[in-house]
Amino acid sequence: MASKNPDNQSRQARIAEMRAADRSRDRRNKAIAITASAAVVAGLVGFGAWVMTDQKQKADATKAAIAAPVTGEQSWEAAKLGRNHVETPVKYEMTPPVGGDHHTRWMNCNGDVYKNPVPEVNAVHSLEHGAVWVTYNEKAAKGEVDKLAETVGKTPYTLMSPVKEQAGAIMLSAWGKQVTVDSAADPRVAQFLGKYVQGPQTPEPGAACTNGLAEK
Repeated sequence: MASKNPDNQSRQARIAEMRAADRSRDRRNKAIAITASAAVVAGLVGFGAWVMTDQKQKADATKAAIAAPVTGEQSWEAAKLGRNHVETPVKYEMTPPVGGDHHTRWMNCNGDVYKNPVPEVNAVHSLEHGAVWVTYNEKAAKGEVDKLAETVGKTPYTLMSPVKEQAGAIMLSAWGKQVTVDSAADPRVAQFLGKYVQGPQTPEPGAACTNGLAEK
């Protein structure tokens, strides 16, 4: 029997080597792809876990800040604040008032910003519904008033109006609670809103802040 052609044997050997190299390269590429995919998945899982942890830490920090006592806050015993509905004027012991007998209609307090003074008896009814009343006088700079108005406008269960007779430049009042600040950037503004908008002091949580009395 004649021997095989050396050139043919050499060509077959090269083909076998090339096929083996292709298989090896395919295995290597698959291994790299699997490793890379695993790394991406692990990275995404790790990033997701970090985001969730970071968000939880921030949420916990925000809750803690809101729950902390508001520096300089004044409080009145809620049980001693009248809650009768009256049609007659009411003389309040503090300005602005933080509770007491009040009119049957509330001031609209769905982020309402009033340019003129509002009746105290109607605003107090808003406080009973869980609103925070932001007030200011001529001591407050226009820029600060504008910033406060922007904040109130974005916050349901709030209202804002001027109160010339109040002692502080800027004051925030809730039912039985009040704090005085000097600027809209004071961190107590956000803390007071976060704590007392529909807060635990609210006598009638969930009651309406619309369809009440509006500025004429």
